[in-house]
Amino acid sequence: MTHRKTPDMLRSARWFAPDDLRSFGHRSRMMQLGYAEEDFREKPIIGILNTWSELNTCHSHFKERVQDVKRGVSQAGGFPVEMPSLSVDESFTKPTSMLYRNMLAMETEETIRSHPLDGVVLMGGCDKTTPGLVMGALSAGVPMIYLPAGPMLRGNYAGKILGSGSDAWKYWDERRAGNITDAEWLGVQGGIARSAGTCMTMGTASTMTAIADAMGLTLPGASSIPAVDANHQRMSAACGRRAVEMVWEDLTPDRIVTEAACRNAAIVAMATGCSTNAVVHLIAMARRAGINLTLDDLDLLGRVTPLIANVRPSGKDYLMEDFFYAGGLRALMKQLEDRLDLTALTVTGKTMGENLMGAEVYNDDVIRPLSNPVYHEGSLAVLRGNLCPNGAVMKPAACDPKYHVHQGPALVFDSYPEMKKAIDDENLDVTPDHVLVLRNAGPLGGPGFPEWGMLPIPKALIKQGHRDMLRISDARMSGTSYGACILHVSPESYIGGPLALLRTGDIVRLDLSNRRLDMLVDEAELVSRRDAWKAPEPHFERGYGWMFSRHVTQADQGCDFDFLETGFGQSAGEPDIY
Repeated sequence: MTHRKTPDMLRSARWFAPDDLRSFGHRSRMMQLGYAEEDFREKPIIGILNTWSELNTCHSHFKERVQDVKRGVSQAGGFPVEMPSLSVDESFTKPTSMLYRNMLAMETEETIRSHPLDGVVLMGGCDKTTPGLVMGALSAGVPMIYLPAGPMLRGNYAGKILGSGSDAWKYWDERRAGNITDAEWLGVQGGIARSAGTCMTMGTASTMTAIADAMGLTLPGASSIPAVDANHQRMSAACGRRAVEMVWEDLTPDRIVTEAACRNAAIVAMATGCSTNAVVHLIAMARRAGINLTLDDLDLLGRVTPLIANVRPSGKDYLMEDFFYAGGLRALMKQLEDRLDLTALTVTGKTMGENLMGAEVYNDDVIRPLSNPVYHEGSLAVLRGNLCPNGAVMKPAACDPKYHVHQGPALVFDSYPEMKKAIDDENLDVTPDHVLVLRNAGPLGGPGFPEWGMLPIPKALIKQGHRDMLRISDARMSGTSYGACILHVSPESYIGGPLALLRTGDIVRLDLSNRRLDMLVDEAELVSRRDAWKAPEPHFERGYGWMFSRHVTQADQGCDFDFLETGFGQSAGEPDIY
């Protein structure tokens, strides 16, 4: 902290302090809302960007938590204002919530810029809300603190612990194989998600809130607290109090989200067994802060960072509730502190090293020591080759090691309905050595980069007892998913990437240790196929989708809009007030 602000230096003073007709209008409208001048004048005004909705199950407790945040803001002498924000839920938003992450980022940036907000508390948790809120707030530049929704409680059915997403895939395969009755299927359905909060596996939601935590954007360890634990209410109020102090300290996000912070976040993500979606979001968040984080940077960290969080789907036995009881993210980061930059500044005003003092592991099977990891390398690997010259992503720890080197014939599908019809055909001509391929499912092809990448195992193989096979797509997959899935193939097939040239029967080779993914097709043949390729019809002719299609970047660049990245141009800055 270089200085402490005085009331006349508050951003909101531009709206309320001058003795002119416009400020008179602002003050009178505040009085219309029932406030006296002493309620808001010369106080930090804290915007609480709340992504609650009645269809967002992950955030169903936010209607109450916002009251805790307001309490904290008021306790610290600030003035809280709730600002409803786009609720990009993972379950019900179609064709995919990823289509609207950038819309949330734009809304966040413009909401902050256009209103008299001195600082903000960002309330998110469901997969795309963390990157969307953080990206927008980074561009807006006012002091901000992130409040994670927290994971739901463990699922349970018939004495078995269930993990949302991960066990849904598992039991669905058993149902397709005829091993699950209707009554058992309904029992799993009713027991797998039984409280407010995000997926309690180490899916995208928990990965992204852990990344925000490791970046220094949350109160220490806030990402691990279960949504319905009383600690979550106390943490919410503490976020409100801290937001007020951050304004007085002028602790802006550009001082926190540095190259060191992004590297810390990437290391922690790898050690948690993170979602493959972390690659796209972390790159986009870093680029909003002016940091050129690349796929190669992430792969290098992945090669040397052991997976030490024994949490499904990459881990075997535990869920996020267990992770919290074992010490949470602070304890995991304590295990990694020799690899982290402990000088990185955080929203507490202290360094990461100071925040980790006193952290302990209470169960070393849940949070493993570096000497006994779940997996010797990080959870992600970046592949390149003539199928993915700009990169593709795989989660080695979540699949059978026999697929780390694999060669087999491709079985190619151009759309999800085509693929779905084929894999449900018990007479499909397919073997365990085949490589399932789904294309036209990337950022533009999906449209919106849907989570279709965990392609279902063909029913013919399910009946034979097979539960995994090599699968390739330019789509994403849920962070709760698992298996030998290669994702985010870039450039995507919809724009003529090499995946568009692959044909059924072509031999595909994966060599994980050398990070290679290739189709064994003669170059002259590929040139001939490219000459014959025709671009598909566009998905959108108007509206947000039209804008998305013209400005979204590819997977390896974070799928942000090109005009929102820091390097595109100067921000509009503070609005004129006349």
